[in-house]
Amino acid sequence: MGLFSNKISRDELKAGDHIYSWRAYIYSHHGIYVGDGKVIHFTRRGGLEIGTGTYLDTIIQVSVPRHGGDNPCPNCGDQSTLDGVISSCLDCFLAGGNLYLFQYDVSKAILVAKQRGGTCTTAPSDPPEEVVHRAKYLLSGNGFGEYHLLDNNCEDFAIYCKTGLLVFSVTKSGSSSQVNSVCAAGGIASLTLRYLGVGRTAGQVASLAVSPASVVSAAASAVSTTLGFVTTGFAGMAVAGYSKYCIGRVAYDVGVRKDVRKVPVEELATLMAFLDGNLDNNNNDDKNK
Repeated sequence: MGLFSNKISRDELKAGDHIYSWRAYIYSHHGIYVGDGKVIHFTRRGGLEIGTGTYLDTIIQVSVPRHGGDNPCPNCGDQSTLDGVISSCLDCFLAGGNLYLFQYDVSKAILVAKQRGGTCTTAPSDPPEEVVHRAKYLLSGNGFGEYHLLDNNCEDFAIYCKTGLLVFSVTKSGSSSQVNSVCAAGGIASLTLRYLGVGRTAGQVASLAVSPASVVSAAASAVSTTLGFVTTGFAGMAVAGYSKYCIGRVAYDVGVRKDVRKVPVEELATLMAFLDGNLDNNNNDDKNK
């Protein structure tokens, strides 16, 4: 595993590892390896993957475990109708893809160098036994709320299990770095998906101590001061645009942003239900206006 690839072999796996596998290159599915060839991960049943209520749900399947071939897995059976926090064998989790290890406690320079989101974070990981405990506790029926591709997905689940950190934001509730990379790039794809009905609406989840926008502003000012020059022309615009993207990725990272809280797993189910209730109330209020 190096700077440009987090790919590992199965022999290198350890209990408590946050692993992932790419789905059609554009999106990765994440989970926690708990040992004995088992992975606990967060998914949504086939045909409801992105929750638009359109044909897109049938063609975009990024979290559904698949063993391959015509027969269901001899160990897991057919898991395509399951959703929420589930346990699968490693083969079903990978669904024919390669195995990658998500990195923790990386430097900001490494975070920026990894141009694809969903591969690393500056946040440190808790001890493996605590990570496995969170994953197994959530598997035992204590849940992780409702799956949302943009706001509460498999990567959010794995990051929470590794760190105990939960994001509270008025604009975005998830910690997924692959989703945040889209936000850092300008959010066009994110806005398109939201227009199609993917994920939650921009309801008020909780109050912020510091907003991501203010973090971006402060980071941009620091970079501007450090560089000490003004870029002009097309090349300058390209450099400035990429710099803004890099700053945005760092600012949205769960290890940097200020709108995160350490939440004990025993309290998580109640908190998630409360947050989902708030979102439902906000949606109903919006409809009644």
